[in-house]
Amino acid sequence: MILAIDIGNTNIVIGCCDDEKIYFIERLSTNIPKTELEYAISFKNVLEIYGIDPAQIEGGIISSVVPPITNIVRSSAEKVLGKPVKIVGPGVKTGLNILMDNPAQVGSDRIVNAVAAINEYPVPLIIIDMGTATTFCVVDDKKNYIGGMILPGVRISLDALTSRTSQLSRISIEAPKKTIGKNTIDCMKSGIIHGNAACIDGMVQRIEKELGQKATVLATGGLAKKIVPYCEQDIVIDDELLLKGLRLIYNKNK
Repeated sequence: MILAIDIGNTNIVIGCCDDEKIYFIERLSTNIPKTELEYAISFKNVLEIYGIDPAQIEGGIISSVVPPITNIVRSSAEKVLGKPVKIVGPGVKTGLNILMDNPAQVGSDRIVNAVAAINEYPVPLIIIDMGTATTFCVVDDKKNYIGGMILPGVRISLDALTSRTSQLSRISIEAPKKTIGKNTIDCMKSGIIHGNAACIDGMVQRIEKELGQKATVLATGGLAKKIVPYCEQDIVIDDELLLKGLRLIYNKNK
């Protein structure tokens, strides 16, 4: 069993898994001022909730898009486990061929998702990760990572809308009963839910047109279940994609 951690801009995803199953997935808030000890306490508490003894865990692996806390989180995990923890980055084998202008700039979370997707789903692939930003990653039919897109995330869009307008208040992210809203709240909800769903549908169509063939479309991330059900494209939601990828990369670097 390993401890897998993904540090995102909004949340830290933590889980335990082995080659046969994923034991749990939880989210903690990303908090840059937090100390090494505070993170260690959080990790230890999560393991205790699920009845997992750190002695059962052989090691850990981290992917991160928040450099200021990457080493703090690693030290925290090592404090809890008493074992080395790897970081996805330069020098770590992923088995992924990245055909980008500067492969080093590709976010480690996008690499991890692609590694997991290639292992489990038919190519070509479009991988949509709906977190702080909404990202699209494209893998061609030769299993090469060829690029993607980065869009403002659902919450970022909603926060911008409410903070820059005088008469629009904050709302929950949930779909209205109808696409055509009859009041301000429902109009905003429709714009956020159906607008993002339509954006995903349109981007998938454009990507497939450029690829010249249909692709397997996957969605993951904290907001995927809020938006994807309203898409017209055939999209598979896989909440465990990131942990599966971290497990695969860990095994490649034993």
